[in-house]
Amino acid sequence: MLEAKNLCKFYGSVLAVQNVTFTLEPGQVLGYLGPNGSGKSTTVKIVTGLLEPTHGEVTYKGQNIPKDLIAYRKILGYVPEEPNLYPHLTGEEYLDMVGTLRAMPQSRKGTRITSLLQLFSLWPHRHFALGSYSKGMRQKILLIAALMDNPDVLILDEPLSGLDVTSVLIVKSLIQALSAQGKSVFYCSHILEVVEKVCSRLIVLRKGHVLAHGPTAVVREKIGKSSLEDAFLQLVEEIDVTQVVNYIVDVVACS
Repeated sequence: MLEAKNLCKFYGSVLAVQNVTFTLEPGQVLGYLGPNGSGKSTTVKIVTGLLEPTHGEVTYKGQNIPKDLIAYRKILGYVPEEPNLYPHLTGEEYLDMVGTLRAMPQSRKGTRITSLLQLFSLWPHRHFALGSYSKGMRQKILLIAALMDNPDVLILDEPLSGLDVTSVLIVKSLIQALSAQGKSVFYCSHILEVVEKVCSRLIVLRKGHVLAHGPTAVVREKIGKSSLEDAFLQLVEEIDVTQVVNYIVDVVACS
């Protein structure tokens, strides 16, 4: 079980996250929602061990992750928000490097790379430099890299970014299938309809503070809204969306 306990993070005097607490059980998909600047990316970096919290801790199976960060990252699959890859490497070379860094046996590494490149429709492009890949193709490489060592915990930060419709459907179903196998999934996204479909629980964050936390249906019903989108808007937005849209239309149409 992955646990975050009273996470706080300050950048100088600026508060990014305050008192964020949650547990992520095996087989659970936890949705993490919030507008831009709410502290989602900071939380993800803390949970992956890339950033130390100012206060609080992250534990896995009861052990504080900094005590053995290498072992923790061995069971972790991470898809970052931005696909910052090595542009001079080919897709196959990059995945081979990832497998080597994870100390995967050579035979398993080669088989997994071949199979996953084929399944994600990247096999014909395996010898092309990553710098020539489209955004969606780079996103697929990140997904393969996160999955190839069969992690127990997946941290997905906007994993559908840039993907085509077919790939989105595959990844959505894949998340549910991995959850059914007992994988723990931390799913950070702005795409509310996907979160509502694949996440069993959710956290709504605003300005670093948790506004709601619980089963997806319970959070929606507690606020008295029929959809997660309506519930999200009521919780986090301080503006009238319809009014803003009307103003934009008026400005654009103004002669």
